[in-house]
Amino acid sequence: MKFQTPATTNPIDRLTVVGKPIHRIDGELKTTGRAVYAYEWHDPNMAYAYGYPVGSTIAKGRVRSIDTSAAKSAPGVLGIVTTFDVGPRKKGKYNTAPLFGGDRIQHYHQALAVVVAETFEQARAAAGLVTVDYAEAKGVFDLDAARGSAKKPATSAKPDTATGDFSAAFKAAAVTLDETYTTPDQSHAMMEPHASIAAWDGNDLTVWTSSQMIDWWRSDLAKMLAVKKDRIHLMSPFIGGGFGGKLFLRADAVLAAFAAKAVKRPVKVALPRPLMMNNTTHRPATIQRIRIGAQKDGTITAIGHESWSGDQKGGQLETAVNQTRLLYAGANRMTAMRLATLDLPEGNAMRAPGEAPGLMALEIAIDEMAEKLGMDPIEFRIINDTQVDPENPKRPFSHRNLVGCLKLGSERFGWKDRPKVGARRDGSVLVGYGVAAAFRDNLVFPSGARVKLDENGLVTVETDMTDIGTGSYTIIAQTAAEMMGVGMDKVAVQLGDSRFPVSAGSGGQFGANSATSGVYAACVKLREAVAAKLGFNSADAVFENGEVRSGNRAVPLAEAAGPQGLVGEDTMKWGDLAKTHQQSTFGAHFVEVGVDIATGETRIRRMLAVCAAGRILNPITARSQVIGAMTMGVGGALSEELVVDPRRGLFVNHDLAGYEVPVHADIPHQEVIFMDETDPMSSPMKAKGVGELGLCGVAAAIANAIHNATGVRVRHYPITLDKLIGSLPDVA
Repeated sequence: MKFQTPATTNPIDRLTVVGKPIHRIDGELKTTGRAVYAYEWHDPNMAYAYGYPVGSTIAKGRVRSIDTSAAKSAPGVLGIVTTFDVGPRKKGKYNTAPLFGGDRIQHYHQALAVVVAETFEQARAAAGLVTVDYAEAKGVFDLDAARGSAKKPATSAKPDTATGDFSAAFKAAAVTLDETYTTPDQSHAMMEPHASIAAWDGNDLTVWTSSQMIDWWRSDLAKMLAVKKDRIHLMSPFIGGGFGGKLFLRADAVLAAFAAKAVKRPVKVALPRPLMMNNTTHRPATIQRIRIGAQKDGTITAIGHESWSGDQKGGQLETAVNQTRLLYAGANRMTAMRLATLDLPEGNAMRAPGEAPGLMALEIAIDEMAEKLGMDPIEFRIINDTQVDPENPKRPFSHRNLVGCLKLGSERFGWKDRPKVGARRDGSVLVGYGVAAAFRDNLVFPSGARVKLDENGLVTVETDMTDIGTGSYTIIAQTAAEMMGVGMDKVAVQLGDSRFPVSAGSGGQFGANSATSGVYAACVKLREAVAAKLGFNSADAVFENGEVRSGNRAVPLAEAAGPQGLVGEDTMKWGDLAKTHQQSTFGAHFVEVGVDIATGETRIRRMLAVCAAGRILNPITARSQVIGAMTMGVGGALSEELVVDPRRGLFVNHDLAGYEVPVHADIPHQEVIFMDETDPMSSPMKAKGVGELGLCGVAAAIANAIHNATGVRVRHYPITLDKLIGSLPDVA
């Protein structure tokens, strides 16, 4: 099925199951410990071995030799596979560099060997006996120092944009702002480590792993192993968090596959936390310069946003200017992104890549500009709202209600009671309010599914879609139940298996809308098959209460299936609606903070998110996504930073003791409001993504609240007390 015209009335619009607050159907499995994650798979007929990785202790250079003699003679050791044993390998489509093989070292903790033993403890102990001789080379690890050599990458789709005459308009503006903001390297820091089990049966490989994107992994693993893709069976039904860190094939799966081949036994490999942070991907640091010019009435006449980020040679930009191209009006505009070559671990997608760090800067700048103009920051944002793409005014938004989010949020939060800067105290705490706009593009990917109907009336959905804690199982079941006219108790969902039709996968907040659309398409096929078997006109058939009705005739679904059952399979593909209309999601974040007068310690007091993201498929699972994203935003604002050792090129705080993420005690109160809306141009579900929108803008709202509380403007994240305390006495 191809979605190429706006959706009209369809079975989803009945909303008898879709849109209802149904608790996650996988919740009981997870809360009782019966959900089986990658490292936990166990077949009593298999004798598992355990692999432990050996990572490079330099960031750049090459390996002269690897001495494994002591490790091989250690207790329980079954075998060792080194980077020399596998030799140079082709990198996958979605990887910046090969994950294993050859002598070249491109980042700290690059995998150099895997030691396999009877137990995990034996493998870990023996791995400590492997010695590596290096030829170390000088690396570049400091983005600020490398900024001058940053280049416009040839591989980027659109690193620069320009509309009107930004320079002239900025120079002529009545009020201007020109400031620089920085965001640090950040880690996904998900609970479940990167973990895989690999088992060979002749030339066929089965991998149980923790992957957000089944087909991407399978394709790249086949290339790394130099085997045919159809010889690999990959499974990932439950994932303990990903945030983009499990979008791409990682070393655990590669090492497990090579190790299992070498020792002729299934091998389990889990990356230790330090290797998760140094070996896998992370959100790259940015340096962002923002310039805004406006008339005295607040109308923006010039807006410019430049961003610098770093990655390995041939790597990825952190597209931090994305939202600035679309969020506010302004006739004269420019954006530019430059990439510096750094010898750090690979920078790549982390929850809301581009917009998350971009809004951390832009939404502070907008507040600063409002202050210069003497305007309320919400009023300033509303004045500069736009219903068309500012870089292409002939291209309207499919649906945009940023103003509605700001107004409703202002009312619900009590914005009218916002204190003047540094004016409100609660004992020894200075209290402030902050706001920021939320923005994230609405992406859709092709997504397939297979839907089966059996003689008992059970509807089974099969798709390689994954659930990273987002509620995929539940909303897919709701979609099938709505389409086939049955209750949730008559739907079974099977996910995360490469034997199933290829889906969009989980990432970029495209998963829910894309995957349910794929299920919708497959259900249309199944409805047609049912109608054809019963001699009904499929356009007239009504699927409801476990029956199919047409005219005066009603037949139970189970009877229609018969003993052989029926199957519908299809893939939702996408037309050009995204070209004619800009599709985005919007929101507003409100935060109240308290800052200790003496220490500068900041505490969140309450948070509110108002989200406009099309039809909400399940308000319970959507709310869960948003409050989790809001919590991640608190970490980005106040504590999260991968600290780079500028001499050795590693992230020194590479565990959850040194890399500090928020916990329950840090977040006392959160409220989420979803605007009542649909977007027929987005999909037949009329939905959009929401999981990343909940993050976008949060950190800036906190920064703005801190300024309101203290009068201290911090432009460099995270906002730790050392960046506040020197200015507090003047205020307090």
